[in-house]
Amino acid sequence: MIKKVLISAAGRGTRMLDLSANKPKHLIEVNGRPFLYYLLDNLKKAGFLEVVMVVGYKKEFIEDFLQRHSDEFKVTVVNQFDILGDKKYGTACPLECVKDLLGKENFLSVYGDNLYSVEDLRNFNIDDEYNYIAGLEHQQPQNYGVLHLDEEKFLQEIIEKPQEFVGNLINTGLYKFTPEVFQYLDKISLSPRGEYELTDVINLLAKQKKVKALGLKNIWLDFGRPSDVEKVEDYIRQKYD
Repeated sequence: MIKKVLISAAGRGTRMLDLSANKPKHLIEVNGRPFLYYLLDNLKKAGFLEVVMVVGYKKEFIEDFLQRHSDEFKVTVVNQFDILGDKKYGTACPLECVKDLLGKENFLSVYGDNLYSVEDLRNFNIDDEYNYIAGLEHQQPQNYGVLHLDEEKFLQEIIEKPQEFVGNLINTGLYKFTPEVFQYLDKISLSPRGEYELTDVINLLAKQKKVKALGLKNIWLDFGRPSDVEKVEDYIRQKYD
């Protein structure tokens, strides 16, 4: 059984505009608690008891939050800026920072601004030799990374924001990785937008038929823009009130 999970929470959260000007977007309050609390709570309920969190932007706020909740959540904090500096950026960077901590066992990987149900998180506790990516059917797949699968549900490629229809199963940023993922980090280069992309790493694994897709059964909430605050708040009120 997998116990460990990586939470990537180093980003500046610029799409949140003024809401993240003075603190990480992961700490923006939703129904009286920081968003990050609900992610940690769902992970704990799903059985992932050891969290490694990669922080960067205004890390002291997250460290203070975790200290105040140290009796509830066991979290090891890694500062991406200390390891890579504040110029190297991208979704693959948190993995580069945790090889020594997670490089010998299977682990879950999520972003600190995404929320999933306890059931879906439990379904990703698959302790086998494959990597897994969570997909969700969406009516506007052209705005996301689309999962191109073969007949056996193996991932062939993640196609970012395709101009032509290739499918409606989108990437939701929930992954189960094997230690093999770390072998591909130095095989990717800067993307067109000047970042090191985790999806490029996953596409390399997919070429070796090492990645399976698993559909979400419940919700996926992305906490990236000011308009998402109300959406997440509505869901939280239904689940917690």
